[in-house]
Amino acid sequence: MTQMLEALRQVADLGGPVVMVLIGVSILTLAVILYKLWQFRAAGAGRHRELSDAVAAFDRGDRAGAEAALSRSRSYLAPVIAMAFTAGPADAARLEAEAETRFARLESGFRLLDSVAQLAPLLGLFGTVLGMIEAFQSLQQAGAQVDPSLLAGGIWVALLTTAVGLAVAMPTALVHSWFEARMDAERVTAGRAISTVLFPQGATADTAAPFGAVPAGA
Repeated sequence: MTQMLEALRQVADLGGPVVMVLIGVSILTLAVILYKLWQFRAAGAGRHRELSDAVAAFDRGDRAGAEAALSRSRSYLAPVIAMAFTAGPADAARLEAEAETRFARLESGFRLLDSVAQLAPLLGLFGTVLGMIEAFQSLQQAGAQVDPSLLAGGIWVALLTTAVGLAVAMPTALVHSWFEARMDAERVTAGRAISTVLFPQGATADTAAPFGAVPAGA
């Protein structure tokens, strides 16, 4: 840990304030990513086996089995499906809105990750431009006694900010894309479940009636 902190301090000293800003942004981004991973796990995102069993049982007309399977589900979508059990086709828009409300909670912070992925390279490039200006100023002040190492040293230090910006942006973009793919899958799962409950296979006048036996808060 001490060696890591020392390495970060050296990089910050070489890159200047722009690198300091990028290091701060990377720490904030890491905190957001860890929080989102915890939030997805706590919500049960991607773990819908019991929910799928409940929907399949309801589709077969097995209301008791659907109720039992739903009671075992820890998915954040379980309350929405419980509402669907007591609703009718006319309530489809309301159920979709309820699902989107829960999606919005999981998607909080996505805009920050997207902004970091887009702006970190630009911020690194900005630091490089400032570093190049400083390097050429030093070269001008040297006059006729130009030392190539002076220019080379200034250039590599200037390019350091671009490298740091890309190092922050690339993993952030990958994680953001992964989160978005997970949410796309969640929307497909919710849409299919709601449609199956509202329009069960082979529904008759009796089986198509609202599932009043399951309480809305189950």
